[in-house]
Amino acid sequence: MGTLLQVKNLQTQFNTEEGVVHAVDGVTFDVEEGETLGLVGESGCGKSVSALSILRLIPNPPGKIVGGEIIFEGHDILKMSEEEVRHIRGNRIAMVFQEPMTSLNPVLTIGRQLTEALELHLKMDNSQARRRATELLDMVGIPASSARLDDYPHQFSGGMRQRVMIAMALSCNPKLLLADEPTTALDVTIQAQILEIMARLSRELGTAVVVITHNLGVVARYADRVNVMYAGKVVETAPADELYANPRHPYTIGLLKSVPRLDQGKRDRLIPIEGVPPDLVHRPAGCSFAPRCAYKIDKCLTEIPALDSAGDKHHAACWVMPTIQTPIPTSGVTS
Repeated sequence: MGTLLQVKNLQTQFNTEEGVVHAVDGVTFDVEEGETLGLVGESGCGKSVSALSILRLIPNPPGKIVGGEIIFEGHDILKMSEEEVRHIRGNRIAMVFQEPMTSLNPVLTIGRQLTEALELHLKMDNSQARRRATELLDMVGIPASSARLDDYPHQFSGGMRQRVMIAMALSCNPKLLLADEPTTALDVTIQAQILEIMARLSRELGTAVVVITHNLGVVARYADRVNVMYAGKVVETAPADELYANPRHPYTIGLLKSVPRLDQGKRDRLIPIEGVPPDLVHRPAGCSFAPRCAYKIDKCLTEIPALDSAGDKHHAACWVMPTIQTPIPTSGVTS
């Protein structure tokens, strides 16, 4: 497998009345062909903005990509014309948004929303596109698919709408799928079905997937590698098994300690991360996690750590990483 996507030192900012919000602040990561990469972290850490930046969907104003490179199949998306980006968007790179009701057009039928990309990118005529749309709905498990092409989004349940979003995203056989909180607001059984569909289609079609989530159970089950983000930066990256067995950043350890576990006793309590995320307008000096960190030393308050090796293909941005002993076993994380 080769490298499909390279994000290098990506910086995305938003101008607000209070100042400049550094939503994505020097993010760097790769995505290999056919792999599933998890982006995890608290709300507001920059996960979704990173994905929207890859597709150049940042609203300007108030947002702007101010630096970095996004190399997809050897070409920098940030240097492409708008016409070139439109050819990639929805075709070579597709996205499943976290709220399908606001992502689907309420006044267009599901069939029209599916056939539009097929006619635009694959140059199908209307009858060919409708046949392909029926196949896509079948593929994601929607019964009576041909009859449902003429229904509108409000006639589908939340889980069905998310399936439609996945069908739309995969309609042109993209090389990369960005899934932004794909199971938000769905009940647990539907969440599992949606994730299994995405995993199966990724295997069958060879599509690389970036799953954006704060659910560490999802990542444990489906991701090959994991990037943990905090305050607009990647603070730890490792293969999924390695990250869960040997987390090296205090924030990652905190996330794992706050997740329900199958091997917990009835009296074992979840341990929350104390404090609140930093203000991205007035960032603290040094490590952004230091005010909430139980391991911090004086250096953490004044100097920003870079990603450093913590093992084979494992990196973490922490000054005290060598002295941290993982306080909990991490094999029992549940989805």
